[in-house]
Amino acid sequence: MSESLVSALASPEERDAEATVRPKRLAEFVAQERVREQLEVLLHSALRRGSPPDHILFSGSPGLGKTTLAMIVAAELGGNLRMTSGPAIERSGDLAAILTSLAAGDVLFIDEIHRIAKPAEELLYSAMEDFRVDVIVGKGPGATAIPLDVEPFTLVGATTRAGLLTGPMRDRFGFVGHLEFYSGDELATLLHRSSKILGVPAELDGIVEIAGRSRGTPRIANRLLRRVRDYAELRADGVVTLAAAKAALRVYDVDDLGLDRLDKAVLAALVETFGGGPVGLSTLAVAVGEQPETVAEVCEPFLVRAGLLARTPRGRVATLAAWRHLGLPAPAVPPLTAGSQAVGHSAVNGMFSGGSGALPDLFSTEGEADNVP
Repeated sequence: MSESLVSALASPEERDAEATVRPKRLAEFVAQERVREQLEVLLHSALRRGSPPDHILFSGSPGLGKTTLAMIVAAELGGNLRMTSGPAIERSGDLAAILTSLAAGDVLFIDEIHRIAKPAEELLYSAMEDFRVDVIVGKGPGATAIPLDVEPFTLVGATTRAGLLTGPMRDRFGFVGHLEFYSGDELATLLHRSSKILGVPAELDGIVEIAGRSRGTPRIANRLLRRVRDYAELRADGVVTLAAAKAALRVYDVDDLGLDRLDKAVLAALVETFGGGPVGLSTLAVAVGEQPETVAEVCEPFLVRAGLLARTPRGRVATLAAWRHLGLPAPAVPPLTAGSQAVGHSAVNGMFSGGSGALPDLFSTEGEADNVP
């Protein structure tokens, strides 16, 4: 699902490329001013006291910098970083082995912490509060609990779905930072920094053009920069100019709003095949030849945020902005508009001026309605 050029998900290979341009310290981190300032106070006050800071939770959409901030936390504290993910911890023994191997002052980063197994989560409670874990040896009536001390550490959790965290888990984090989507100016600043690190000559107009098509997401912005660089080196003079950026993104089928081929196929099917909806997710996915998970996780989040698609109890519905974006005449019966259940292009403008808005639960069962023809 991360094959799309404008997907916020990343493959393992791309993570290696991202490592080159990741900021190493808080002072280098672009945007997220509120979270960055709060984090600076938290970390530096802990350093002055000589004790680990409270455990930290970062939430937000993929590609906004949660992993980068975890690395920065370790760098600011001067400790080692141990990285794992919720799905990788299948048994409590796996987590116990990790915890007991930590040295004092280390940072443990658990990505997708909402997907951690229940037994491991319960083991984590005592480790977070008392720096102790109880390892169960044996089964049945003869099982015994062996308490093991854990060196004082800082847990940094990351989640894209904070609502799936249990109450006890969420309450054990002393600091929760929610990462917002980036504005166009913030992405331009980030891309200027990345171009310097990568040694890519770039003009301001070219950088601004890339930023405007990056869906408010740093990961997408850096990915588009690398593709425009490739185009400029092969078919231009190697400089990322406005003309080179437009030409390159035309080749990669990323339009002015940041929609790619699959996004436009979903909108076209919804508008042209189903008359604007409502239509269920599975039916819509079949119409574009993709898996429902791909449509839900790669396409829908941005289409909803951009005000082009809305979820209703009966299924997906195209908004008036979707018809306009596809260059089609408005239907006789007006679809959803900014005054009803969805927002129009103003949502995108707001996103690139620093706003993000509350996103609906894109993975709820509401609106499946696959019996809609």
